[in-house]
Amino acid sequence: MALRALHTATTGMRAQTLNIDVISNNLANVTTTGFKRQRVDFQDLLYQQVQRAGVTLNDGQNNLRPVPIQVGLGVKDVATRRDFNKQGALENTEQQLDIAIEGQGFFKIKVLDNQAPEGFAFSRDGSFTVDPNGNVVTSQGYFLEPQITIPENTVQVNISIDGRVEALQQNQQQAQQVGQIQLSTFRNPEGLLAIGDNLYIQTEASGNEQQATPGDQGVGILRQGFLEQSNVDVVQELVDMIEAQRAYEVNGNSIQTADEMLRLANNLRR
Repeated sequence: MALRALHTATTGMRAQTLNIDVISNNLANVTTTGFKRQRVDFQDLLYQQVQRAGVTLNDGQNNLRPVPIQVGLGVKDVATRRDFNKQGALENTEQQLDIAIEGQGFFKIKVLDNQAPEGFAFSRDGSFTVDPNGNVVTSQGYFLEPQITIPENTVQVNISIDGRVEALQQNQQQAQQVGQIQLSTFRNPEGLLAIGDNLYIQTEASGNEQQATPGDQGVGILRQGFLEQSNVDVVQELVDMIEAQRAYEVNGNSIQTADEMLRLANNLRR
């Protein structure tokens, strides 16, 4: 019995180690633009059945056992979920090409990376800039898709909540539309695969990308001059860390107790 407890407690310590890893990553990215916090999902392992429910009891009255006797064999981690439902706070940067998504959509980014087989990734990070040719790009130099080019001698860029991009050039009285930002959504955004650089790629679990104009079909609207901050709640993460630490400690105590029981059993022969 004590040996079973040793293995069971070991699974608990491994699970809490992963939990701490995820919490640490959340805290490390507390100031990362557009970051969505993760949490670990756990499930119990198989059960050893000592007595089945419904069997006849040896009580002389042929009564049936109403409940079973089962002993659990521990815990396993089954998923790390990313919280895309909670909106991060919007920070006013007053930068013309900083764009925040207020809603559920993603920017589509054209990348040159082996991790994105189809050549596209998706991001909540709207901190854009322009390259030497005037193309709107991310901080890593990846193009926003559909590609938008800001004309030379532009003095002001206006981006509406529905994604229309207008540029006002020198010696012009009226801004001209130079592009249209589209947003992408997925039936299961938790199925997206994070590849770093604030980018995600589509998987079979996420479903196919659906493109729409900002403001349509619930994809959200755009806010020019703002950036979406991380949705990590530092206080909650610290509370979760304390809980994980205590759970790890309790499982360690279980191992020590099981070890002490085995030591006592071995000493019975003396």
